[in-house]
Formats: sequence, structure tokens, C-alpha cells
Amino acid sequence: MSRNSTRVWNRCITLAQRCTGMHQLKPIHALFITHGLHRNHYAVSKLIAFCALSSTGDLHYASLLFNQVENPNSFIYNTLMRAYSGSAHPQNGFHYFNLMVTNGSVKPDCLSFNFVLIACANSCSLRSGRQIHNWVLKNGVAWSDTYVQTAIIRLYVECRIFGDARKVFDEIPCVDVVKWNVLMNGYIRSGLGFQALSAFREMLMLGFEPDAFCLPTVLTACAQSGALWQGKWIHEYVKKRKILEFDVFIGTALVDMYAKCGCIDMAVEVFEEMPKRNVFSWAAMIGGLAVHGSARKAIHCLERMQQVDRIRPDGVVLLGVLTACTHAGLVEKGQSLLDNMEARYGIMPKHEHYSCVVDLLCRAGRFEEALQLIRRMPMKPLASVWGALLNSCRTHNNIELAEVAVRELLQLEDVDAAEEEAALVQLSNMYLISGKSDAARRIRRMIGERGLKKTPGCSMIEVDRRVNEFVSGDVSHPSCAQIHAMLELLSLDLLWRLDHVGSGTPQSV
Repeated sequence: MSRNSTRVWNRCITLAQRCTGMHQLKPIHALFITHGLHRNHYAVSKLIAFCALSSTGDLHYASLLFNQVENPNSFIYNTLMRAYSGSAHPQNGFHYFNLMVTNGSVKPDCLSFNFVLIACANSCSLRSGRQIHNWVLKNGVAWSDTYVQTAIIRLYVECRIFGDARKVFDEIPCVDVVKWNVLMNGYIRSGLGFQALSAFREMLMLGFEPDAFCLPTVLTACAQSGALWQGKWIHEYVKKRKILEFDVFIGTALVDMYAKCGCIDMAVEVFEEMPKRNVFSWAAMIGGLAVHGSARKAIHCLERMQQVDRIRPDGVVLLGVLTACTHAGLVEKGQSLLDNMEARYGIMPKHEHYSCVVDLLCRAGRFEEALQLIRRMPMKPLASVWGALLNSCRTHNNIELAEVAVRELLQLEDVDAAEEEAALVQLSNMYLISGKSDAARRIRRMIGERGLKKTPGCSMIEVDRRVNEFVSGDVSHPSCAQIHAMLELLSLDLLWRLDHVGSGTPQSV
């Protein structure tokens, strides 16, 4: 290579490495073509890597660059697979893996298998994922590469095949905390908080030290399961290890856990002691105050986060404030916040914000305003909006409007069976209460014809450090007889008190 060629090469590569946006990359690409560098794998890989992996890049442009490369090497293939596996179109990652295999001149390496497994997981492509799993078992990569092992677990977790996920997990000779986290996260996202906590206890028994990523995961499981005692134990664990006490994500998870387990005072205490807070911390605190009925405090937090921490609220924070307004019946405040979200906070109201205000108006019995708001929503109303309207119709016994809500909900394309069944059951119950037994029977027949089954209610409570789960109609609880006996005593006591209140006889407390 001549001195001039070396100078051109160095300048072009330096420009590519310093590129900060597509407005710079395209002229650099033209420069590469002018000097013939677009045929060099190393040089063009710099352009593809920026387009595919940079936050200011363009994945589609990376694909166009790839199409111009003759016999791409493994780095270029892996770059495209990596980028697409984490994109909105993860299935394209599998496309580039197939091209790599078809090419024949380049063999997939550990990174290739890792990225294609992530692509299968993120697109829930179980069949393709199983094929790759069998491949890495045959070539031994599944036993030697920790990233591939984690990706296989993630594949089955994302596809909710927890039996296979656990089987793969148990066959790995040397598991690490990352793999435990993937397994527990999968349980939590599927609403299996008990299993996540069971896995955490098993992890501790085997001598693994939970890290800053593991603890928020487990605290989420505690919040989901109502496991207050276990959440408190983790809080004490955090306090003993000072380095973790200052982690903003652990602090936020503690606030969320205490709020969801009913200990709002502890949630406030943890929140106020946090040395650093982010927008998620404020969202957890505001959301906790909202569900505990402390609307004024939630609204005050919205002001504090901007004044004290200089943090701009996001859509989740504002949804929490709207929820607080809904629980407290602050109609004017909620409407004002919705109307001024974009002007004051730069946030365009989403469907969930409109749904919350519809619920607020309905709870106040202002059905006409609620309907007007639904009609002027900039997006198509989904099941949550019509469900909010239906719930309030039941409270106010407005059958005519309830029929409108159910009709609109059933016409939605993306409504699931549970939402459909809940709406029909509510309407049927309203008919029964109003003495319209024929209409109620018609709805019940409709439920049967659609093959819908009523989802049983479920609740959880922690007693003596043990979480008890109750499902409607279930009699398998070991203390079932004692529970029913106590309920009978409470019922008798309540009837006695009601009789004496009616007769004017004084009662002792």
C-alpha cells in the first residue's frame, strides 16, 4: 500500500470511527465508494456497525450496506443478527442466520448462536429456537458457552415453557446469578411470583450472592405475591451491605414493594432516605400514594420531583397522578392534568391516560362527559375504556349505557377472552339485579356459545411469614375448615350488631 493510499485509508477509517449520525455517515460512505474501500470487509464493517448498533444509526441502511458486500465475514453477519435480535423485528435476525448458513463459506460461531437464540426468544419463535437448541447441543456449544446457555433459558422463558427452561437450567454444570435472574424474571412476567421467590430461596441455599440486578427482581416478586416478610428480609440484607443501599433501582423496588404490600409509611420512609432518586422512583412513590388514597400527597410529589430533584415527569408519573385523582374523585384536577399534559410537560396523552380520566368521570356519575371524551380520543378506544364505563354503569345501575359499553367492547378486534367474559358477566348480573331475567339468561347462553369460562377470583395474604393464596371455589387450603368457622362467627357477630343498631340498643366496642 502506497503512502497516499495509507493516508486515505487512515482518514476514512478515522471519519467512520468519529461518525455521530447518519447525516455524517452517508457522505463518508460516498467517500469509501470513491476510494474503493466499500469492497474491504474491515472498512465496510465500521459503517455497518454504526448503522446497526448506534442509537443514531439506521438499521435499514445497515441492511442495504450488507446487500452490497460480497461474501460477508462472520463479524458482519453477527452485527446484523445482534442488531435485529433486539429490534422491533427480531425475526430478521433469524433471516441473517439463514443467509450465513446458506452461504457455506462462513460458519456460525458462539456469538452467532447467541444472537439468533435471542432473536427467536424475542419473536417467540419456539420451533426455530428448538432447532437452534438441538444444533448447539450437537456441536457442544451448549455446554461450553455461558452466553448461549443463558440465551437458551431466555428462549423457553419468553415462550413460557418453564418446564423446559428449568430442565435446561438444571443441566448447566456451572450456573451464575445472571441465569438465576433470567429464570426469576420469566416467572414474574408470567405472574408466577411464588415460583420466583422459591427460585431465590434455592439460589441462596446454594451459596449464590444476589447482586444489584437480582434484588430488584426478587422485590418485584415479593410485591406481586404480597410476601411482606420476605421483602423486609431483603431490606435488612440491603442495609447490611452498604454498597447496595445506595442503588437507586433497589431503593425504587423497595418503595414499590412496601406500597403494594400495604405498608405505605415504610414506602415513604425508604423513599425519603434514598440519596438519589430517578423518574422511576417518583413514579413508584406516586403510584403507591395513589392506590392508598393519598391523592393530595401524590399531587404534591409531582411538584416536588420537579422542584427538589429537577426531574421532568414522564407518562408513567402522570398516569399515577391521574390514578390518584380517580381514587379521590378529583374530577377537575384530573381533567385539567389531561388537557394540559402536552403543553405543560411535553407529553402527548396516551390511551391509558384517557382511560383513567374516563374512569374518573364515570365514578363521579358524569357519563355524558365520559362519552364525549371517548368520542374525541385521538386513538381508537380499547377494552380498558369501555371496561371503565361498564364498571361505573354497574355502580350507578345504568343498564342502557352498559349495553353500549359491552357492544363496543365485543366489536374490538384485539379483545381477549377474559375481557369479553368479564363484560358479559357484569351485564348479566346487572340484568338480574334489575329483574330482567330473560335478558340475563340470553347473556349466559351467549357466554356458553362463545366457549367462555369465568376466571375465578384470587387473593393473597401473608400470615406468620407465609403467603396464603385463595381462589374462588377452592377448598384445598389446609385451614379451610377453620377459615369457614371463623367466617361463620364473624357473620353471626355482624348480624347481632346490625340487629342491635336497628333496635337502638347501645353496643360495647
